[in-house]
Amino acid sequence: MGTFERYLSIWVGFAIILGVFAGSFFPHVFALVSQLEIAHVNLVIAVFIWLMIYPMMVQVDFHAVKNVGKQPKGIILTLLINWLIKPFTMALLGWLFFRVLFVDLVAPETATQYIAGMILLGVAPCTAMVFVWSQLTKGDPNYTLVQVSINDIIMIFAFAPITAFLLGISDIIVPWQTLLLSVVLYVVLPLLAGICTRRKLEQDGDGKQLAEFLTRIKPWSIMGLLATVVLLFGFQAEIIIKQPETIILIAIPLLIQTYGIFTISYLAAKRLRLPHNIAAPASMIGASNFFELAVAVAISLFGLHSGAALATVVGVLVEVPVMLSLVYFANRTRHWFA
Repeated sequence: MGTFERYLSIWVGFAIILGVFAGSFFPHVFALVSQLEIAHVNLVIAVFIWLMIYPMMVQVDFHAVKNVGKQPKGIILTLLINWLIKPFTMALLGWLFFRVLFVDLVAPETATQYIAGMILLGVAPCTAMVFVWSQLTKGDPNYTLVQVSINDIIMIFAFAPITAFLLGISDIIVPWQTLLLSVVLYVVLPLLAGICTRRKLEQDGDGKQLAEFLTRIKPWSIMGLLATVVLLFGFQAEIIIKQPETIILIAIPLLIQTYGIFTISYLAAKRLRLPHNIAAPASMIGASNFFELAVAVAISLFGLHSGAALATVVGVLVEVPVMLSLVYFANRTRHWFA
């Protein structure tokens, strides 16, 4: 792990503080940035999101998909957790906390926005940071690559329908045109760009050019993340200063979701007798989120100043320290597995 990755929680914290202060003292700048949009897609945020996503997509090797038959149980577990359990438990927790437990603390319209942001996090399984979690738990890198590649393929076709379904049952009007545009803009196009880049760099045969390229562009991915966080918290500065407890309210169900999904995945992997180097990454993929995509879609669907965008950014804040705690737990329980 490089310096940026190792201390990502600290950088995100600084970015949040900077965003809140900048949004408080220079609101006119953020108001100007918020107007730079086409078809509900903010151009500045779109550039930063691409900076985040593109390096991750270059890492995906779809040739690895052919190796899926070597350990089918791990793939099946990942797919069941990511697409049949996780999105629905996230929606359920959002409804439980913001429609029942926190109903007296949050306005109904705002609660709806928070639920929408949580749903977007739940429907987007991790495709990038999971490589870090896999490395820290001594996971099988090739198998992790297979899991991520298959998830990316499924995401192209499943993200929009599942998101629309869950938003629909949450009484949120779904602008299909914007949702599909977001999937194309933030999944399909970066994925195609990543595939083309990877093929060109692999022509040397030894992978040296690819490794050097990934090393050069990795810091840009983190910078794109931090710049997005600064902007989003700048847009939300007024709400955060007046209602700082909002961050805690959103973080509680997100924490329960992350630890809960990991527990389900990890125990299921143990029951299936998967080796630890497959079980740990499989559980990490289910527990973590493709928060870059969730942030981008939340902005496109609900706007820069929306509660949905704030909820997805809180997901960024929560995820890194929580996932590091799960890495520690997975390493301490390695002896549970054959």
